Amino acid sequence: MNETIALLLNHRSIRKFTDQTLTPEQVEMIVAAAQSASTSSNVQAYSVIAVMKDDLKKELARLSGDQAYVHSCPVFLVWCADLSRLKKAAQTHRPGEETYEGSMENLIVATVDTALAAQNAAVAAESLGLGIVYIGGIRNHIAEASSLLGLPELVYPLFGMCVGYPDQQPDLRPRLPQEAVLHWNRYDASTADTQVERYDEIMSAYLRERTGGAKDTPWSVLMADKLAQPSRMHMGQFLRERGFGRQ
Repeated sequence: MNETIALLLNHRSIRKFTDQTLTPEQVEMIVAAAQSASTSSNVQAYSVIAVMKDDLKKELARLSGDQAYVHSCPVFLVWCADLSRLKKAAQTHRPGEETYEGSMENLIVATVDTALAAQNAAVAAESLGLGIVYIGGIRNHIAEASSLLGLPELVYPLFGMCVGYPDQQPDLRPRLPQEAVLHWNRYDASTADTQVERYDEIMSAYLRERTGGAKDTPWSVLMADKLAQPSRMHMGQFLRERGFGRQ
């Protein structure tokens, strides 16, 4: 155990922030940490938009499912997978040639690059005493959000991130038993059911404690219910329209 691992193990999502603002220098430091993340072939296929204007945060909160903390946080970072720079490089140095910036593989690369950078930023923010929460709801109305932020072709908002000084200390949410996710040398499905049953018991107890007995639905039931509902079925068409995944 060391200070870095302790910080990582203490992560929790923060949805309530104080009125204390962040300086541009703090935001720049967090993004500098993000830029030091690993990136496939050095493509650095992401961009981040730091939203601090109150009216813009309010509109993004509405588009993200009326999540009030998107509006109340001092800085809302929108993490975007960005292949537009690669397309420009190809047009400049390979004029007239067929290039594959919009391929499915490059969509995966850009999405992974963005997530790696954002997680670096999350850890950096928490090391400064700040709190964060990821906002996948930015994809609820992704075309409207993209237009609001002025995103060009081959750029899409993967998720948002509220950043600010915490005004709450929620309990740590239990994770799956490590035996469910760590495999040695080959994937081992033999204990999957047992590990899920263990986690169902853990999460039911956690929910009972957190809600004063009002909820205790097992994790596997929650996941089954989630998968039984269509979610953001517009994403495939949107990405193709924006130039992604065409090859």
